[in-house]
Amino acid sequence: MSNNADLLAKGLLERIGMENAEFSHQAKNKDKFKLTKNVPDHQVGINLILSTLKDPVHGVIKDENEIFAVGHRVAHGGENFKTSVRVNDSVKKDIEKCIELAPLHNPANLKGITSIDAILPKVPQVAVFDTSFHQSMEPHAYLYGIPYEYYEKYRIRRYGFHGTSHKFVAQKACDILGLNIENINIITCHLGNGASVAAIKKGKSVDTSMGFTPIEGLLMGTRCGDIDLGITLFLAEKEDLSMKETNDLFNKKSGMLGVSGVSFDMRDIENAAEKGNERAQIALDMYDYRVKKYIGAYAAAMGGVDLVIFTGGIGENACVTRKGICKDMEFLGIDFDEVKNKGLRGVDAVITKENSKVKVMIVTTNEELVIATDTYNIVCCTN
Repeated sequence: MSNNADLLAKGLLERIGMENAEFSHQAKNKDKFKLTKNVPDHQVGINLILSTLKDPVHGVIKDENEIFAVGHRVAHGGENFKTSVRVNDSVKKDIEKCIELAPLHNPANLKGITSIDAILPKVPQVAVFDTSFHQSMEPHAYLYGIPYEYYEKYRIRRYGFHGTSHKFVAQKACDILGLNIENINIITCHLGNGASVAAIKKGKSVDTSMGFTPIEGLLMGTRCGDIDLGITLFLAEKEDLSMKETNDLFNKKSGMLGVSGVSFDMRDIENAAEKGNERAQIALDMYDYRVKKYIGAYAAAMGGVDLVIFTGGIGENACVTRKGICKDMEFLGIDFDEVKNKGLRGVDAVITKENSKVKVMIVTTNEELVIATDTYNIVCCTN
């Protein structure tokens, strides 16, 4: 498979287990199909997806025999998985062991796998892990400054996330520019409601901003990012917060939402700032500053950088954010082109001047294609 693979259909099923689940589906060259109904569990949801794929009006296949493999995005693979793998009983057990590391995501990921087992028992499945790309980090980058016994006992360390996106856009940019990824240093900025930066040296991830959980690193939509641990203890005591309430405070009520008091959506915050909302402007300045700091830190860690990439919903679409991050970065070799950058949304483009020592690019990500490609390669090339 390649970046030119033919997309036959795409869709989304939300609110599984809740009343009025929302299902959307669009097949190639056909009208978009939407449905709201009760979907009590993942197996019912997958049956709904399969029946839609086979539907004579909305579908793209005749029957299940046309499905030769199923790929799954799995949030956390711990230290067990450095690459995507074909699913077997051992893999499922290891995914289950990682539930305590990703309690919000891995249970749902595992339910998707077991549901396919029940519905399409003979179809091979592949698990593609958000964490696997970052397993190339060295101990000095992934360990925390806590007693080593807790790493040995609980595997507390930096894992990193958004690995499929960081990996994909780095290689895609090199393909566009005609560069060998093994010869250059790249900093990838996946900026969305969740956001992370990765340092990719000679094709391998050597550091990334998200850590043991996705809360560490950048300021995000509702997550606080890097914070003094003492603040969490101080507020928990002063506000008499339970563990859950403390977790909700820093994961769901902080970040851009908490600082701006407006929204977690960058578009809403930009509109408020344009109308003179001071807190909204402070939130935007904080966001840009955090990303800028990580770019500088990772350039130092790798001994220089050749290419900086913006991707994700904000990275691909927010020209004001890209401009704010790249401002005053000439010392690093970035000669930013405001004219090229202005108004660009959802395209692959270089946004530095022709002679810029360090190139900056917008690169559209496609994590679904990574999952499909890995699934195809593992199933076809290992049989």
